[in-house]
Amino acid sequence: MKLKIALAQFKVINSKSLENLQKAEKFMSDASSQNIELICFPEMFITGFNWDFLNSDKNNFESYINTLSCYAKKYKIWINGSVPELNEEGKICNTSILFDSNGERAATYRKIHLFSYMKENEHLAAGNKLAVTNTPWGKTGLSVCYDLRFPGMFQTYAINGVKLQIHPAAWPYPRLEHWQTLTKARAIENQMFVAAINQVGDEDFGSNGSVTYFGNSMIIDPWGKVLVQGNDKDETLLTTEIDLDIVDEIRNTITVFEDRNPAVCDITNMIN
Repeated sequence: MKLKIALAQFKVINSKSLENLQKAEKFMSDASSQNIELICFPEMFITGFNWDFLNSDKNNFESYINTLSCYAKKYKIWINGSVPELNEEGKICNTSILFDSNGERAATYRKIHLFSYMKENEHLAAGNKLAVTNTPWGKTGLSVCYDLRFPGMFQTYAINGVKLQIHPAAWPYPRLEHWQTLTKARAIENQMFVAAINQVGDEDFGSNGSVTYFGNSMIIDPWGKVLVQGNDKDETLLTTEIDLDIVDEIRNTITVFEDRNPAVCDITNMIN
């Protein structure tokens, strides 16, 4: 099954949600005019990461999500990206949502691994469930940013049949080499497509400092080949067509998951 996919690499304007939504809609319109079936956005692409703003903006989270649903239906396009959402206890989660082309939620994933270096664990509530969903192009999994450093999570997705992993991120300098290496590693070792969408440009956190996101959004095939890649400065819409049938071909050729020995894959089982 082939899929026309786009990555929307853009600069998120901190605390300017309506401006970010307008920019996102422009990307959706452009993608729709090119018959793109799925468009993917970066992590927290509507609000950014200003903790004070997020805490004061809680009442608007649901309206942002509803707006994305309306956009998906308007442009007849699948949409993914991570947004702030309140959980059942009223705490903020970093939630990756996949909308189908009718505006319905196809999958919801709340970021499990919170980046303590940036104090996410002090401001956000962690999720506890992975998200695998059937789509017209095949099984798709969701993850967010720091999750990339936890290979067992991606292996679990692959074992459960995921062919495309969508990975929105806000990954800054100086960790460019980490980003480039880990995204390729996750694609190769799990024999899957990885769509990794990063922010680009500066984000000012006020008294908490600032960062510069380096873009380099990528779609990587199961062999580790980069099919499209953004640069480190520019907002851009990256588009390509992928054939997810090659995932089965590769997994049937190099039978990693058949050859894997789960009895000893947990290192604790090997310690006397």
